[in-house]
Amino acid sequence: MSTFKCSANYVVISVIPVLFFALMLAGYLNLIPLNIPVYTLAYIGFILFVFLLFIKHNANYTVCKMRASYPAMNLQLKSELQSKSLTLGDKSRSILDVEDFLNDYYADIRNDNFVSVASSVFPMMGILGTFVAMAISMPNFTATSTDTLDSEISLLLSGVGSAFFASIYGILLSLIWTYFEKSGLSKIDHYFESTQKLFASSIWSSDELLIHKHAQRDIQDDRFIHALKETFDLDFVKTLSEQHMQSFKEIIHESNQSFSLISNNLQEVSADLKNTLSTIDNSTNAIAARNQIEQQLEEFTLATGSLEKSTKMFSAQMDASLNRTFEKIDGEIGDIVMKLADFATHVSLESQEVQESIKKYHEAVADQVKAK
Repeated sequence: MSTFKCSANYVVISVIPVLFFALMLAGYLNLIPLNIPVYTLAYIGFILFVFLLFIKHNANYTVCKMRASYPAMNLQLKSELQSKSLTLGDKSRSILDVEDFLNDYYADIRNDNFVSVASSVFPMMGILGTFVAMAISMPNFTATSTDTLDSEISLLLSGVGSAFFASIYGILLSLIWTYFEKSGLSKIDHYFESTQKLFASSIWSSDELLIHKHAQRDIQDDRFIHALKETFDLDFVKTLSEQHMQSFKEIIHESNQSFSLISNNLQEVSADLKNTLSTIDNSTNAIAARNQIEQQLEEFTLATGSLEKSTKMFSAQMDASLNRTFEKIDGEIGDIVMKLADFATHVSLESQEVQESIKKYHEAVADQVKAK
């Protein structure tokens, strides 16, 4: 169907070459005063045949085939636009390059190899035909008389004259081909431009894509900066530091109270022990003194346990970041515990000595009773 529609283009391109060949044929038939030998007519006919084969690859004929295939191309183009759709914001358009699509779609509609050589092949064929015609029409020049020589020269000149028609025909075909080729390329460019404009509203332009790219980059930069601000929020760090310092002050305050309580308990126990020892030295009732010592030892043991419990609570409440700060305090507490242990050992030894003195006292009293 497309071939039938484009037959008019075919006829327009070939009409002048056909008319020129008809003119040569009329000269051969002696219908006009042109001396066209049969070999020149045959060669011109061969050039015309080659030209007619090349016409289907001329741009002026190709643009007609493009327009005839527009409905099928339009459906495929819409399908490609849909498959390469991109949504930016609340709009959806395609990123398809329509020009590249058209070039690919019509890549096989004509043979570019024929097009590249057509403008030069016809003049070359015409020149070749001229030399062939001259070679064929060249006389032997074997004449022995002047009249015969003049006849052969006249034959040569007439053959050379008709041979130049082949070169003329080849140059004419080259000019015709070039004209319709340039005209067709202009029509193809116009066809591509009109198709691109028709679908321009459905395609993202390169400027729009570039603007969106920069906008997305700005959004990402803003998000990154916001994330950095949230990560390194000075107010948050300041609040955290204040809370940490407040907790530290509370721990120190509680620790000071605990140490004060322990110190008071130790002072009370020490005073009680001193009173007990004084009582032992001055008392005449050793058994009551022993009971008092045992009671004071129990109170001392309770105070030591309270010290250990407070120390554990203090260690649990302290943050890991404060360990170095309280290493010295821990050392001093250790020394206090060691001193308390030594003191307890000393008291235990004193208790043993008191028990031995009480035992000796009972033995002395028993001996006095027996003596009486």
